[in-house]
Amino acid sequence: MNSYEVLRRAAEPIGVKALAAKLRLSPAMVYKWCQESGKDDPDASGARNPLDRIAEVYRATESVDVINWLCHEANGFFVSNPSPLNDDIDTELLRNTQQLVTEFSNLLATVTKSIEDDGMIEPAEANQIRQAWETLKLTAESFVVGCERGAYFSVDGKK
Repeated sequence: MNSYEVLRRAAEPIGVKALAAKLRLSPAMVYKWCQESGKDDPDASGARNPLDRIAEVYRATESVDVINWLCHEANGFFVSNPSPLNDDIDTELLRNTQQLVTEFSNLLATVTKSIEDDGMIEPAEANQIRQAWETLKLTAESFVVGCERGAYFSVDGKK
């Protein structure tokens, strides 16, 4: 689905005019966001929209922090697709399992460090715990998705 289609569908329940009012923009601008904006098509009437810009920021920086932040705003979290398998399933499974255990250990270390200094978890420490937790969730979900997709299963039944 294209970004302008996503925005059009998102705007449908409340209407473009109401969305424009909430964003303090002109309805014309929001309408343009909901139309195709062809880079190669001079007849396309749409404009580059915020989703296109976020995608450009991601492509330019390759930082999933932007995507994670957006997912967090929607009460979720980003999970990347598992990487393609190497020929050695045992090695890949072991590496990913070790990564999962490492991230869990990092979370526990962050919590322990927060408590050890003064017996409390300060807001800055809570933020560090949140970061460790988000990394653990990402690693665990990616591992489980890989399992569900058969990433650690050999088609011929051999290891």
